[in-house]
Amino acid sequence: METPNTVEADATVESSFLAGALREIFYSPMNLALLSIICFLIYKIVRDRCEGPGARDAALQPAEPELPKMRRDFTIKELREFDGNQPDGRVLVGVNGNVYDVTKGKRFYGPGGPYATFAGRDASRNLATFSVVANDKDEYDDLSDLGAMEMDSIRDWEMQFKEKYEYVGKLLRNGEVPTIYDNDSNDEDDNNKKDE
Repeated sequence: METPNTVEADATVESSFLAGALREIFYSPMNLALLSIICFLIYKIVRDRCEGPGARDAALQPAEPELPKMRRDFTIKELREFDGNQPDGRVLVGVNGNVYDVTKGKRFYGPGGPYATFAGRDASRNLATFSVVANDKDEYDDLSDLGAMEMDSIRDWEMQFKEKYEYVGKLLRNGEVPTIYDNDSNDEDDNNKKDE
């Protein structure tokens, strides 16, 4: 059993050790410099983890100008104009009879991107068959020859496009009349009417 004197002695030894260590760190220029470097590196690590990967790179790149919202229907030929190579750089993709503005995903769908072959085209068949070969058909593809699993795949892709990108309008069949969209209409109302 420890006596009160040994407990006090242990506390004194611990406090004198701590005081000695602090004195050694703060009164030695070399140790103070090393401590500063360690603190700086810890700060950098914590900051980078909080910001996430690529945050610094995104901050260095100039922000792309916001394009005005587009509301209209397209034929296959009209859609081809929006492959990201025009001056405004807008990229549109057709999926399951609908057209989406995927400009904010330009690094994927724009020129040089892994899915650039979808830009300005109806990508439905490509998405159903997991193909990145350009669909150069000039007529509406009704997809009637696809199986149930392929059509389910297209619907899944369409849900992802709906959630992530701006709905622009319909992809018109041959002879179909385009819808005249009211500039003041609510996008949600138009999507709901389309789904009914």
